[in-house]
Amino acid sequence: MQPTPDYPRPQFVRPDWLSLDGPWQFSTSGVTDPASVSWTDEIRVPFAPEAPLSGIGDEGYHSVVWYQRTFEVPNEWRGQRLLLHFGAVDYVAQVWLNGRLVAMHEGGHTPFVADVSDVLVDGQQTLVVRAEDDPHDMRLPRGKQDWLPEAHGIWYPRTTGIWQSVWLEPVNAHNLARVRFTPDVPSFSVRVEVDTSKALQGTLAIEVRHGDRILARDRWDVDGTRIARTISLPDPGIDNARQQLLWSPEHPNLLDVRMRLEVDGVVVDDVHTYTALRSVQARDGFFQLNGRPYPLRLVLDQGYWADGLMTAPSGEALRHDVELAKAMGFNGVRKHQKIEDPRFLYWADSLGLLVWEELPSAYAFGPDAVARLTRTWLEVIQRDYNHPSIVTWVAFNESWGVPDLPNDARQRHAVAALYHLAKSLDGTRLVVGNDGWEHVVTDLITLHDYSRDPATLADRYGTDSAARTTALQVIEHGRVGMLDPDEERGQPVLLSEFGGVRYHPDAVGWGYQQVDDPADLLTIYAAMIAALPPSGIAGYCYTQFTDTFQEQNGLLFDDRRPKVPLEALRAATREGSVID
Repeated sequence: MQPTPDYPRPQFVRPDWLSLDGPWQFSTSGVTDPASVSWTDEIRVPFAPEAPLSGIGDEGYHSVVWYQRTFEVPNEWRGQRLLLHFGAVDYVAQVWLNGRLVAMHEGGHTPFVADVSDVLVDGQQTLVVRAEDDPHDMRLPRGKQDWLPEAHGIWYPRTTGIWQSVWLEPVNAHNLARVRFTPDVPSFSVRVEVDTSKALQGTLAIEVRHGDRILARDRWDVDGTRIARTISLPDPGIDNARQQLLWSPEHPNLLDVRMRLEVDGVVVDDVHTYTALRSVQARDGFFQLNGRPYPLRLVLDQGYWADGLMTAPSGEALRHDVELAKAMGFNGVRKHQKIEDPRFLYWADSLGLLVWEELPSAYAFGPDAVARLTRTWLEVIQRDYNHPSIVTWVAFNESWGVPDLPNDARQRHAVAALYHLAKSLDGTRLVVGNDGWEHVVTDLITLHDYSRDPATLADRYGTDSAARTTALQVIEHGRVGMLDPDEERGQPVLLSEFGGVRYHPDAVGWGYQQVDDPADLLTIYAAMIAALPPSGIAGYCYTQFTDTFQEQNGLLFDDRRPKVPLEALRAATREGSVID
């Protein structure tokens, strides 16, 4: 079962669902009681009130926002449990249905769900949401959301309240709550861990397919709330045949999985999902994919749209971004300071694009900031564990929120703690503690360098030995690459931010350097890429994918129009590549 472009949870698909996106009543009242709200406006969910597509487009401060809408439960769902899903609400959400509080959630980038079955009434249901998001609280994981009245520097308009889909789903009282797939390429197997909604005795039937070919089919007894088994897949042995099953950007082979839960011989849940055989390692100075060195050609992708802000105008727009990155010759993106919509990750899985997923930063250090970051980190890794496209978790960026790493042991411990937390939850991916500089602990030595001269980049990063020497020196803003030289243990070295060349014939904005002609943009871009051969460092990440508000150093304009022909960008990106 293939999800539609707008299906909000493509990794766990059931046939019946109802979107609650669309017009809602809206208010910025500061009250705490839903009965006291004065409804003054209409908003289009899931777009934030700051976004033009919301119908409001007010970029001012909104500490508290309220939403209300009504809906009716389809008759054919009667007798089932009803789950109410929120993709993301920034930052603290309270949810009432028919006057009853049914959910509270803290965290602006992760989903939550409420079973609302016991508060339904006959006929029309009334749903109310309150979101609180202090625009001045620097200890919130805010990512690129500005705290000043207007977007400045590298920060952009705020995103308040609901910014991902709201939807309903009917389920049996006994249902599949989640599944976790852990592939093991050497043994050609997948570890499967399934949680159910409540303790039960029954049977789980599972089928794994690749296209029309059935790879595995089994039935497992369920006694309790969890079952864990390993599925062995047929290993063709020789490398060429193996490539027909392994996942990579060049061959994004997904394994379709169907799970049917039976109780007393009756199917009570039927879920379609998918997994993939894919391994990631840092070994011998290389990033390795499926056991082989794989040069990374990434582009920095901030996931903003001029009219939707952090919310894509449509599901098709998310697919188009994946297609554009691949058309420009990149094999991956670094999703910068944003936990992206699951539909983007689905297209990255399906079409073949590596993803680095980065925790949105807070900007002040303290116990509450650490607690909030940790809470979000746990939920992010749980939500996205099954996406084969994700190969790297990034905990911090450029010491944001931990500005005194050389002198403050608490801040170094915070970086190390989130690094080790990710490694404890996920042993299949690489983790970067603090991308850019001042590395405390990391699987990859990632450096940021906006030097304008391609010859300087070649001197610093054109060979592995030069890059390792550079990592021990001051790079940008007076920051050294490695805080502790002993932490350099032969990890792969990557230039994970560079470039930033601005070309824009009209709008006022900035870049790290300026050109006045698209041909010059292509020339400088090609020269910078050529300065970073795959025989030198393990990979790079160019800044950036699209113009983003006042930061106009994208290879695309903010409406996704290419500044130079895509074919020319692709040729420059793949210059010297060892990947087909």
